[in-house]
Amino acid sequence: MSSESPACAAPSASTSSGCARRLPLSANAPSPALVKKLEYGAAPESASSAEQWIAAHDGKFGLFIDGEFHHPAGRIYEDCVNPSNGKVLCQVMNGDAVEDVNKAVAAARAAYPKWSALTGAQRARHLYALARQLQKHQRLLAVVESLDNGKTVRESRDADVPLVCRHFYYHAGWAQLMHTELKDYKPLGVIAQVIPWNFSLLMAAWKIAPALAMGNCIILKPAPSTPLSPLLLAEIAAEAGIPPGVINILPGGNDLGFNLVNHVDVDKVAFTGSTGVGRLLRSSTAGSGKKLSLELGGKSPFMVFEDADLDSAVEGVVNAIWFNQGQVCCAGSRLLVQECVYDAFLAKLKRRMDHLRVGDSLDKCSDIGAINSKRQLETVQRYVEIAREEGATVYQSSVQPLPTGDGFYFPPTLIYDVQPAHTVVVEEIFGPVVTMMSFRSPAEGIKLANNTAYGLASSVWSENVSTCLDMAFKIKAGVVWVNSHNLFDAAAGFGGYKESGFGRESGREGLLEYCKPKWQENVRHSFTEEEKSASWAATIPATPLIPGQASKLPEGVRQAVNRTHKMYIGGSQCRPDAPYVRAILSPSGQLLGEVGEGNRKDVRNAVEAAYAAAPGWGKRAAYNRSQILYFVAENLDAQYDQYVKLIDAMTGCGEEAARHEVTASIDRLFYWAAFTDKYGGNVQETPLYGATVSIHEPVGVVGIACPDECPLLAFVSLFAPAIVRGNAVVIVPSQQYPLAAVELFRVFECSDVPAGVVNVITGDRDHLTKTLAEHMEVTSMWYFGPKPIGSYHVEKLSASNLKRTFCNYGVARDWYSEEQAQGHEFLYHATQVKNVWIPAGSGI
Repeated sequence: MSSESPACAAPSASTSSGCARRLPLSANAPSPALVKKLEYGAAPESASSAEQWIAAHDGKFGLFIDGEFHHPAGRIYEDCVNPSNGKVLCQVMNGDAVEDVNKAVAAARAAYPKWSALTGAQRARHLYALARQLQKHQRLLAVVESLDNGKTVRESRDADVPLVCRHFYYHAGWAQLMHTELKDYKPLGVIAQVIPWNFSLLMAAWKIAPALAMGNCIILKPAPSTPLSPLLLAEIAAEAGIPPGVINILPGGNDLGFNLVNHVDVDKVAFTGSTGVGRLLRSSTAGSGKKLSLELGGKSPFMVFEDADLDSAVEGVVNAIWFNQGQVCCAGSRLLVQECVYDAFLAKLKRRMDHLRVGDSLDKCSDIGAINSKRQLETVQRYVEIAREEGATVYQSSVQPLPTGDGFYFPPTLIYDVQPAHTVVVEEIFGPVVTMMSFRSPAEGIKLANNTAYGLASSVWSENVSTCLDMAFKIKAGVVWVNSHNLFDAAAGFGGYKESGFGRESGREGLLEYCKPKWQENVRHSFTEEEKSASWAATIPATPLIPGQASKLPEGVRQAVNRTHKMYIGGSQCRPDAPYVRAILSPSGQLLGEVGEGNRKDVRNAVEAAYAAAPGWGKRAAYNRSQILYFVAENLDAQYDQYVKLIDAMTGCGEEAARHEVTASIDRLFYWAAFTDKYGGNVQETPLYGATVSIHEPVGVVGIACPDECPLLAFVSLFAPAIVRGNAVVIVPSQQYPLAAVELFRVFECSDVPAGVVNVITGDRDHLTKTLAEHMEVTSMWYFGPKPIGSYHVEKLSASNLKRTFCNYGVARDWYSEEQAQGHEFLYHATQVKNVWIPAGSGI
């Protein structure tokens, strides 16, 4: 408690009129010196209910499978330790990585047909009952979570548990509305969910509620150090009447988690945890056809401008970095303060740190609890020592001593006099440690804010709403809080950009992670090591045609001037870097033309052009982008007959089929032009007094590899949704029939498409795709090749910078179909959601 707190003001009493009057100081009143010596009295929360629950299980918890606890013979029990005192709370079984995984997946698969067949209203009743039952056990849940995790019971009681209940209520509503609001979607099936130790109860609710609402069954693997609250949640779910097999909790180690996510009968993997493990999961599930969402690490900026309310911002820092001991993926761990108020803010922050109390998790007077484990405590200690070695200044208050004993405690820590390249500024520490730097101008501040591989969250502090909103649009992060930090709600999506992962938790966007279009069938692939290691994407440039390989022109037909179709990069026709070409022949063997053979340098040039064009294109008014796409459709229609002849000549499909394709391509352009200004986002209905705005932002630079079928229509169906949402693309047209696409540069040039927004590279599809998938500035890769192994390599390579992928897994689409070749599936892949929280007045 701060000495400036109202609780330390002089006492008052009420007069008969109801007005407060100040009491005179008694001669026996304690002296100020004595007051300063007074210590806090403990306000412990009783652990008796949690101890009783543990005792009811004889101090040993098994695996929760098919609606009950199982204790198979031969398993090892691991100690669950209370981080506040180092004492063992109980023991939890460590599941077998093969036998128990198989049993849990089988239980979920067996329960899935009945659960998914329930009406949305029936599932809603189940979720509503669970929410009500959780409310009845709120105190027990809070105590168990604090005992197991080390966080203060105030946080568990006032933040985590109410939000857990809110999630089940909210998603009960979506289950009720699924048949009308998500009528074109269906559940995925069996979901593997892996959660971290920092919010084991809340993360379980975040993942279980939307999965069940959409009709899926789940197997959840909690972190080895914090399995108790998910097991309690499962027990309450059974009490509430959730059918057996719908929720399964499988404690265990890394081998169990690896086998679970790679199980052949798992349809989707949802993971929250470190970026390093996220990369491993992206690699291990590559090409399998499983849907994957990753909510990973962060190094979130906390920006304070000169006109901010500094006292409020200091309290914001307390909430941003010392909430849950800083063990929060979206913790505001990089404090950026405008130079002219830097010294004043530093002094205020130090003074506030002097009044933060580190103590037992069940003491309601504790501001900061214990670090989750000894191992994590050592990690935090190591980072602080590295900061000292690198020349930084470390401030840790000595006013409030740490508790004695065997608990895993660490003081709130401020590190300043740092540079952008310092280890503690770059790497996620996951502890109560914040770094502090200065910036002069908003332009410098935004560069520092975005100077990170992560992009999970951020906050902006200023009394100027224009400054706040300008920064909110420019910061590359999935969540931006204005004059606040760490606000969450089930109605607002949460998730990151860049190496903070992809996919969203909560909100309508979170539901899309647990369902798929009704037309899609389950695709499941596995590959042998020999198939994975076989040469892929290697290419040998084409050689001249052997005499007689191409048929001669009919008698009397004029020989056209020799011409090679160029690539289209940065708004200009470009020759290939390597002077190689490939001949394009008609089905009858007639030479129709030659196209350049693209290579790594061509891809590099195209990505550079797209990267330069993307920011300006994304900032253009949606109306302007729609007009440009309408111009593209108009100018393609003006060359209608030319494209009909070209498609017929390339594919031999016949004039009628060629007309059908060109007509469909023009219609598809009009469709996407119409959508340009109708998918910008919405206002989420959260408890915040103000506005929580969901913004659909462009992904950035999108690489696209087109299929051979429908060479013009597929090309249009892929590049159009990407660019209407503000992305720039590098697109590889049909390898077999590229001429229709490369001729489009004339259409682009006379339609005012800005240079670099669309870049076309011809050549071997997989060879060019490999380079695009490896490129660190390509933020999403769309691949529609003919073989499943291509999708495997694309997703495997995407792990380098955790770029998003959109793959067909070797399954052809009907490009004429409205449900398969247009619609919200493409918008989902063409955008990333940013949620901006904007409080108003005194509503928070």
